[in-house]
Parts: sequence; structure tokens; C-alpha cells
Amino acid sequence: MLELSPLPEMKKRLAEIILKKSFAYSDNPPFTLTSGRTSNFYFNCKQTTLDPEGMNLIGEIIFEMLRDTDITAAGGLTLGADPIANALSLISYQKGRPIKSFIVRKDIKGHGTKSVIEGDVKPGEKVVILDDVITTGGSTIRAIERAREAGLVIDRAVVLLDREEGGRENIREKGSVNRVDAVLTKTEIMALFRGQDKGYYDKTDDQ
Repeated sequence: MLELSPLPEMKKRLAEIILKKSFAYSDNPPFTLTSGRTSNFYFNCKQTTLDPEGMNLIGEIIFEMLRDTDITAAGGLTLGADPIANALSLISYQKGRPIKSFIVRKDIKGHGTKSVIEGDVKPGEKVVILDDVITTGGSTIRAIERAREAGLVIDRAVVLLDREEGGRENIREKGSVNRVDAVLTKTEIMALFRGQDKGYYDKTDDQ
């Protein structure tokens, strides 16, 4: 197995994978996003979060972002958050500091326990809410609300890619979360796309 690079190099490699596997551009017609907005560019990050190298990098990077916290579990709205949470859970176990993964259902199942949360988490646990791509932050806010209804304590949210269209601000305001971090931003991916990315991945994002 190849030895992983320090965090800035891991982030740059992850950005390269996203650009190659998860980015599309079109002048006409524009893409319709989950939020209902239209855009000339589109990120399908599932092509990266389900890629073996991408998944490994995501787990490593987010673990480093959470290493010094007392978070016990991580999850978000299915299915965008699922591979991210699972990657983090696996890497955290390998690092000797296990962080459990959980799933927030879009719809409450009509049988059994009828739980909206799947996973070994209990009321009072401090958790992080994950998402793959945010535009307005609606999916992340929905996951936060459902996790709170289940008694979980939301420490922060972490997203793989921020399109920088107001999502983080909405999550902080409407989701009542003080800290929302992004692994990568649209600015960083577009800089890589244009060959102008030098120095971007040395920054620490703690917005």
C-alpha cells in the first residue's frame, strides 16, 4: 500500500480525483441541481466517494479534521453522506480512535422500530453531520433536524465540497450549527481546472 502524503497533498490529490471523475461543464443546457437552481457546472461526488482511492483519502482527511474532537459518530442524509461516513469510520478504527457511522433516512420506515436513524448511536452522543456537496445546504439541514429529533448532539457539520452559494451560511443559521467545515471548495476545484491551484491546499478551513 502506498504511504499517504501529508494533508495538503492528500487534499490536492482528492481534488484531482473530483475534477476527473465528478466534474462536468456544459454551456447549454445548464444542469439542474438538487436545490432546484441551474448551473453550467455540476459535481457528482458519488463517483469520487465510491472510488477506492477517493474513499481512502476522504476518510483520512476528515479523520484529521476531527482527530482532536470528542465526537463519537458521524453520518448524514442517505445516500450522499453514507460512503463518507463509512470511510471515516473505517479509517478511524485503523487509527485507534473509532468514530461510528450512522445513516439518516429520507423517509421513516413503516415497520419494525420505524427509526429515522440507522446505526449504533444513542441520544446524547456528540456527532458530526456529513454531506457530499452543498449548494443551499438543504439536505444537510434536514439531516441535522432529524438527528436532533433523535436526541443526538450536533457538534458540527463537515461537507466534502462546498459550491460556495450560501450553503454554509444557511447551515449555520437555519441548522443552528456553529461550525461548518468543507474539505474542498468550488474555488479550489476551479483553480485546479484552470491550472491556478498553487498554494490552495495549504490552507486550513475552519469556517
